[in-house]
Amino acid sequence: MEGRQVQDSHATLALAQAHFKKGEYTEAETLYSAYILHCGGTASGRVLPGSKCSPEDLATAYNNRGQIKYFRVDFYEAMDDYTSAIEVQPSFEVPYYNRGLILYRLGYFDEALEDFKKVLALNPGFQDATLSLKQTLLDKEEKQRRNY
Repeated sequence: MEGRQVQDSHATLALAQAHFKKGEYTEAETLYSAYILHCGGTASGRVLPGSKCSPEDLATAYNNRGQIKYFRVDFYEAMDDYTSAIEVQPSFEVPYYNRGLILYRLGYFDEALEDFKKVLALNPGFQDATLSLKQTLLDKEEKQRRNY
């Protein structure tokens, strides 16, 4: 029976990915959430020890569900999912980048800088992170110059 559950969870993740790629975000979010719960994650985004799924797949599900929340402008919920993706797979640079973008947009420049630096430590060739890091430094300096 366990083999069947693994097969079903892979099918759920694949279907979620297909909906995500088509821009069918409501369906994708529902499937990602079901996959995360099946894997041992929680509805609030926390990861429980002893997950039944591969860290790569679970981190991808959290990251992509975070993207859907980001598109809805649910920034704090999106950051929770990105953080969960990082907890599951700390070497996955994409959720650091995504979380950094939100932190930047919210004006948390120091925290955004940390995330962009982490991305570049994991993947020095991540061009968007290089650009985001430079822009964040410029905006932080401008904010300090204006004293606000």
